[in-house]
Amino acid sequence: MPNPIARLVGGVPMPLIVIGPDLLVAEANTAAQALFAVSGEGLVGRHHGLLIRAPEVLGAIERALRQGQGSVVRLVTAQASHDQVYEVTVTPLHEGVLLAFADLTEAEQMDRMRRDFVANVSHELRTPLTAISGFIETLRAAAKDDPDARERFLAIMAAEAERMNRLVRDLLHLSRVEAEERIRPETRVDLAAVARSVADSLQPLARGSDVQLALIGAQDEALVRADADQMVQVLTNLTENAIKYGSPAGTTVTLALSRESGPRGPVLRVDVVDQGAGIDARHIPRLTERFYRVDSHRSRAMGGTGLGLAIVKHIVQRHRGRLVIESEIGNGSKFSILLPMA
Repeated sequence: MPNPIARLVGGVPMPLIVIGPDLLVAEANTAAQALFAVSGEGLVGRHHGLLIRAPEVLGAIERALRQGQGSVVRLVTAQASHDQVYEVTVTPLHEGVLLAFADLTEAEQMDRMRRDFVANVSHELRTPLTAISGFIETLRAAAKDDPDARERFLAIMAAEAERMNRLVRDLLHLSRVEAEERIRPETRVDLAAVARSVADSLQPLARGSDVQLALIGAQDEALVRADADQMVQVLTNLTENAIKYGSPAGTTVTLALSRESGPRGPVLRVDVVDQGAGIDARHIPRLTERFYRVDSHRSRAMGGTGLGLAIVKHIVQRHRGRLVIESEIGNGSKFSILLPMA
């Protein structure tokens, strides 16, 4: 008859290890085998010190064996892409010690993201608020009777207030998109019509920047299941970024639609291509992070909030699509979204 402890350990989804009084591993479930990258029954019979080298965990095991004292300690294991964090509960048994490993990696990552988010929002708001406060003090004192200074300062204050409005608006958009990310749109939307509308609305911006805006492949209907307003937001954001940041005067920004075959059926591809200086490869994996900017000073000066590509990423994910970014220094950039066709 199977050992009841072995049956209990095997039935728990979290990694569990039982260490006997001889300091050898007496039982280990499948999750523990995966945690320590040992196949089959390779953990059983091995000395626990060969598996666990963290002094805090080893000390907790020794206290449990010698004094019958349970404890909870932290274990960090180095993985290829990131550190894995576990909360290890060490419980004395009648004969031996039970180790339970609770994975805290995702929770700690989310907590870090929340802290970073609050810090970034505070930083983004502090700069315009400080500027506005300083100008108010100046207008109350030295510039009180100077109409030229007053007009100049009021114009700057209005620009800073608009910057805060844009930030709050983008934060609300991001929050709304994240809340709806698991709700798949069901409305059939003609993305070619959306692209034509976006191109028409951005022509004045392109002319003002001395940039040619070319629209390709939007003459035929291109149906996807989508939220029309969010698709307008995605195409506007990508095309506007290309005009503002990606293309010097005299160059062309191309908004192109094409159809491809995907593993699950036909795919609509939307490319926004600029002829600018390009983006260093080290920046590309982080472009969709909140508040990440390649050129912070230029982005803020041109009204950017650092949230646009984060919003785009979440909208594309909601639509079961992919966002692909390709760029090379000196050869411009291409931002592509691939969406399943209706």
